[in-house]
Amino acid sequence: SDSGSDSEDSSLSDSELQEAFAKGALKPGLNVVLEERPKRRNDTDGLKQCLAEFRQQLAWVERLDVTLGPVADPVSQSASTSDAVDPENDFQREMSFYRQAQAAVLEALPRLRKLQVPTRRPDDYFAEMAKSDQQMQKIRQKLKSKQEAMERSEKAKQLRAMRKYGKKVQVEVLQRRQKEKKNMLNAVKKYQKGLSDKLDFLDEEQTSSQGNKKGNASQRTKKGPNAKRRYKNQKFGFGGKKKGSKWNTKESFNDVSSFQSKVAHNKGPGKGGRGGKGGKKALNKRPGKRARQKMKNRAR
Repeated sequence: SDSGSDSEDSSLSDSELQEAFAKGALKPGLNVVLEERPKRRNDTDGLKQCLAEFRQQLAWVERLDVTLGPVADPVSQSASTSDAVDPENDFQREMSFYRQAQAAVLEALPRLRKLQVPTRRPDDYFAEMAKSDQQMQKIRQKLKSKQEAMERSEKAKQLRAMRKYGKKVQVEVLQRRQKEKKNMLNAVKKYQKGLSDKLDFLDEEQTSSQGNKKGNASQRTKKGPNAKRRYKNQKFGFGGKKKGSKWNTKESFNDVSSFQSKVAHNKGPGKGGRGGKGGKKALNKRPGKRARQKMKNRAR
């Protein structure tokens, strides 16, 4: 029983002990002996020997290696040192990489041109794409569908905002009308009870209605006639005033240039004396409207 309790209290199970024994980690005795970790050492001589073994003395055009610091900052006109760059600041770190690459390009390009090495891609350059046309077409369609979805959502947002604004304006107009109606009813009640003898609310109502009519008329004049009206004006003319167009005026009464005495006294051909065509019947005929008007004007 004691041995069973000791085995139960042991920190290692049987399977773990078997695995340690298979690996050779168990040594004779009750304790497990741990091997010491190898000490690290900086073997500079061995590293230099390895470097000398794989180093090849090739021309620079075959190596294309350039070791330079960052280019001078155009703002401060000084090259930023590595100590001044904060490695935790992403912007400064990426900017230092960019300036260092820029300095390398400024150094390497003249050397390549001096060696007559082309640095620009020719016009007939052809290279196989990393992705196929079908894959690029799928990507293009996906991007297009995303853009359309964003445009639809944006239009829906604008419509919702416009509806909300229109509903707000409608509510404000209804509230204003209800308030005006309530004020007018209160004024009418006060006038009926004799508490007030002013009828200003009627004048306000008339002025508001006249203002609306003037506004509508100005809108109509600004808008102009419709297509149907323009077609009729082109076909039949613009018309004019019909009522009272034949009435006498001061100028027409004084104008006697078209007066003919023979016609006026029935002495024309066929309208002569009593035996003529006009005869007695023409004399007894009641004068017309224009003649009566002229007679009244002369009598005045």
